[in-house]
Amino acid sequence: PQVEYFRRGSAASHLSIDSIAPALLEARHLHATGIVPALSATAREMSFELMTRMREAGRSLSFDPNLRPSLWTSESAMIAQINRLAALAHWVLPGLGEGRLLTGFDDPADIAAFYLDQGAEIVVIKLGADGAYYRTHLDQGVIAGVPVARVVDTVGAGDGFAVGLISALLEGRAITEAVQRANWIGSRAVQSRGDMEGLPTRTELLAEFETAYREQARSHMGSS
Repeated sequence: PQVEYFRRGSAASHLSIDSIAPALLEARHLHATGIVPALSATAREMSFELMTRMREAGRSLSFDPNLRPSLWTSESAMIAQINRLAALAHWVLPGLGEGRLLTGFDDPADIAAFYLDQGAEIVVIKLGADGAYYRTHLDQGVIAGVPVARVVDTVGAGDGFAVGLISALLEGRAITEAVQRANWIGSRAVQSRGDMEGLPTRTELLAEFETAYREQARSHMGSS
């Protein structure tokens, strides 16, 4: 599908530090992306301020670069500002192409190491149909993607991936299960038209993914 976004000059581009409501700072977790800071200088200041305050308050933060080059004055400015924001996050979630552009490294392990060195605790790199690579200071690996018979619309797949990963980590799940959930929700997203229509309800998540995950775990234990 062809999608058009009208972001430059939009209401969101007028966001500023004054837009930070005190109630926002009471949230348990903040998920930020690279779109808001690309909208304007004031929106960028707000993004840095909000992420900084949340981190100082001991909240967890995740960050998806979600690069939109056309909104930036230059590629170098985009890279510098996005990496500055990523350095404030505990969990960084770039796509492989984004990671290569932002860090200058080709291998997922090197891209992840770049962000771990900047202060991240977990880096998960989206590999499309191949799944995702994850790395922490103690562990790393690749979690295979979920096979999809027909891709309908890829819009929203990255957001669905983030939903799966973040929700699982906030529940205290292991990183491997979190990435599996992320892959699963991302696979649902690409099978539906629209950016949110493929997201599962909590009931569907428990009934479909949790069952599949338990069966997979039992199969793995049996084979080992």
